[in-house]
This record gives sequence, C-alpha cells and structure tokens, in this order.
Amino acid sequence: MIETVDIVLALERSEDTAAQRAAAAAKLGVAISRIGELRLRKHSIDARQSNVKVQLRLDVSLDGPLPEELAPIWEVPPLPDHARRVLIVGCGPAGMFAALRCLELGIKPIVLERGKDVSARRFDLAPLLREGRVIEESNYCFGEGGAGTFSDGKLYTRATKRGPVAKVYAILAAHGAPARILTDAHPHIGSNLLPNVVKAIRHSIIQAGGEVRFQTKVVDFLLSGCDLRGVRTTADEEILAEAVILATGHSARDIYRLLAARSILLEPKPFAVGCRIEHPQAFIDRAQYHMSSGTPRPHLLPAARYRLATKIRDRGVHSFCMCPGGWIVPAATANDEVVVNGMSLSRRDSPFANSGLITTVEPTDLHGFFKQHGVLAGMAFQKSLESAAKAAGGGGQVAPAQRVGDFLTGKLSTSLPDTSYFPGIRAAPLHELLPAWITDRMREGLRLFGRQMPGYIADPALLIGFETRTSSPVRIPRRDDTLEHPQVRGLFPCGEGAGYAGGIVSAALDGMRSAEAAAG
Repeated sequence: MIETVDIVLALERSEDTAAQRAAAAAKLGVAISRIGELRLRKHSIDARQSNVKVQLRLDVSLDGPLPEELAPIWEVPPLPDHARRVLIVGCGPAGMFAALRCLELGIKPIVLERGKDVSARRFDLAPLLREGRVIEESNYCFGEGGAGTFSDGKLYTRATKRGPVAKVYAILAAHGAPARILTDAHPHIGSNLLPNVVKAIRHSIIQAGGEVRFQTKVVDFLLSGCDLRGVRTTADEEILAEAVILATGHSARDIYRLLAARSILLEPKPFAVGCRIEHPQAFIDRAQYHMSSGTPRPHLLPAARYRLATKIRDRGVHSFCMCPGGWIVPAATANDEVVVNGMSLSRRDSPFANSGLITTVEPTDLHGFFKQHGVLAGMAFQKSLESAAKAAGGGGQVAPAQRVGDFLTGKLSTSLPDTSYFPGIRAAPLHELLPAWITDRMREGLRLFGRQMPGYIADPALLIGFETRTSSPVRIPRRDDTLEHPQVRGLFPCGEGAGYAGGIVSAALDGMRSAEAAAG
C-alpha cells in the first residue's frame, strides 16, 4: 500500500530518515514499524519565521517496499521514410524542445542556429570578459542553448497552464540535469551544468534523425504570396520546409528588422528595463533567514533568494531573475553597447547576490521613439540605454555603476564597493542616464523595498547599468487556435523572442506547443 503525505520538520531534522519516518507515521496514524520505504516527491523551505522549517512531500509504503522507479529517459521510434521537415530557427530552450517534440511526432526538425555549439561558445566568452570585445554571433545571448545556457538555469515557472511542466523537468533530467530538479520547489541547474545538458539534448536530436546546424544565420524568408516556403542564410543557401518555427530569442533584433522590412505584422508589447542591484550574499541570507550578524548560514540552507514587487503610478517596479550566490555578466550582442545580466553556478557559492531591479515600459511611454522607429520603438529605446551605458562606462564592457544611496539622492558615487562584474565598473550618474519617469519610479520602489527588507538600500548596495533584455519589446502575433502567424501561412512564432514566454521552462513549453501546431 502506498500513501503520499506532506510533513513539516525543523531544518536540522529535515534530512534525518528516522525523523521523516516518525512524522509520516504520525500523519498517517500508523505505527512506525509499518513504514516501509520513503521517496521524496517535493522539497521546499519555509523561512517566513525565525525557526526555518522544511516541507516535504513523501511517497510512503506501508508493510513493504516501494515499487522501483526508473530514472527519466527520452527516446523515440525511428523517423519514417520521407518524414515531413520543419525548420526551427534558434537553438534555445524553445527551439530545442520544439525539435524534441517534432521527433516525438515523427517529423524531422532542422535546427538553424546563428551561433556556435556550446563548447566553442564558452571560449568566445573569454574576450568578452577580459578584453571587453563582443563576438557578435557568439556571446551570452547567441549560440547553442540560447541566453539561458550561461545563466542561473532557473526552472521555476508559474506557467502551469501552458503545458506539462513535469515533462520539461523529466526531459532535462534525462539529459543529465541533477535529479533534484524533480523535487525542489524552486529548481535550478546552474551555468556550470547546463552546457552538458544542452549538448546531450543536441545529441538526442541528431541521433533520432534531426539536424542541428551551427553558424547558420537566417537573413531572409522565402515567401510565395502569403505562404512561407523556407529561409535564406548568410551563405545564400535556400533551405525549404513545410513550416518554420521562429524561436530566435529576445535579442535577435535583425529578425525583427527583417520582419518589419518584409511588412510581416509585428506588435509593440510591454517590457521592462532597469539595473542590476548587487548585495553581499551574507546580507540576503541574514535578511531572509532571520540570522544575526556574523552567524554563518547553516549548510542545509541554500543561498537565500528574494522577490520584491510593487506598482507605482500604473507601472510595475520589481526584482527580476534574482541570482543568489551569483555573478553579474556582460550580455551585450554588439560592440557599441553595454548590457548586464545575472548568472549563478549550481553551488551558488559566490559571495554576491544580484537581481534585476526593473520598471515596466508600456508602448505608450515611447511616443518620441514611435515617430522615428514605428513598431520597433521599444527596441530603439533599449538600444539608446545600452549606448548610454557604453559611453558612461568609458570603454570595452566596463559598466556604469552607482551606490544605491547615491542613486536615491542624485549624487555621483565617489567610490564603489567590490562587485562580481568581471569587466569592471565606473562611477556614473545612473539617475541621469535613465529617463526621469524610470528613475522616479525606481527610487520610490527602492525606498519601499528598503522598508520591507531593512538594509536593502544601505551601503554596500550597488546598481549597475543597464538591464534591458528582460523580454522582447515586440510580439510576433499568432492565431490562438493554430499558433500560426495571421498573415503568413507556415510561420509559427515561438518562445521569448516572439513574446510568448519568459524563462527556460515557459519557452520549452511553448516550443513543444509550436511543434504540435506545426505538425497540423
């Protein structure tokens, strides 16, 4: 007989099997001697009170063992002869999971990726970090695995209505992700482990009969009236297919320009911009785990995270992509810009914590940009901030920075604290580089967050500019029923770049849905 129970244990007893057995027996109202085996289904930490608790969901067998549970695997039957072909533009989470789903449906995916494979891509990060030189087709945004590969690898999502989240986790685990992602309430993989997971997924795609082509940049669409027949690449190769899943990510600005030039419908959408805010991880641990100063974090507790959000004059101000025990990294895709983002390793053992601190931008906020740039106004606005950051940094990928206290009072920082941002920082008046309507809201939000988390806005809290690539500033529209573009038959916009996802898992889910739609 098997039962599933939820129990709560004190932190120090949470990994004690005897304590788990006793709590499970009490919950079920049976003698401890009847408890056979336990299997963890979910693990979450409740740090709302000073005495941290651990919530566990367990499968419990009574009077015998649990049935054997096999590790997740991903396998498909061989592709049929003359299988239909689907082109997938982009090898990020949306593109890779679209390819896997195509193979499950007996369709041959051909994945076209402008950047390099993940191993070669890693080498191209060295000149970015050490020389401030961006390799424009191979960086933190472009290449195998997309922007998520060299990030924290956060898998937590609220997108449960979009599809089978558990299937995404199982596929990742089948390709080498730690098994704990199947049970953690807020799972993450880490940028040190993600590359091997990404490589394993690529090998699965190829072994099952799909193709993955690197350094293959799409520069045009092959249209016959309203029908999309395929794409043209920089090598002037024409690649034909019955459907094209466009999964290029939020930084492929050339694709947005191409769509606009081809008069293919685009729509402006809200997005968000701001800075990275950085603190010592020890401060976040103390604040979130109710620890006294100087007390080390218990080894059973992960580096603490936080989420802060408010609304100020109809615009959201909130933390974004918080990276506990992480680093701030340069996420530019061109040499005339500075963009920052966050990442963590699986251990989350950096002495720093960072998060985006961002404000919502609505299309109505960008009247001046619309006059010149039309539907691409949001993209132009992002670029203006990135160019301003480049100029204020003074060269390479040096980023402009300001102590939070100085940002609040409108002063240039005379000194800057230590930072995880490797290319370096330079004092700059971020409050002047950002538009006043963003600065004012960020200031109000920061003061509120400082009351909610005492010490949050005190030294050595640091702002680094600018975080602009939170999401796409445009949406590539699609029909609700077929997920096909309303103007162009055979075009299936997908993932973050098309405006339908906001992270690894939601992008993967959207990729699978788009593959099903492209299958017809």
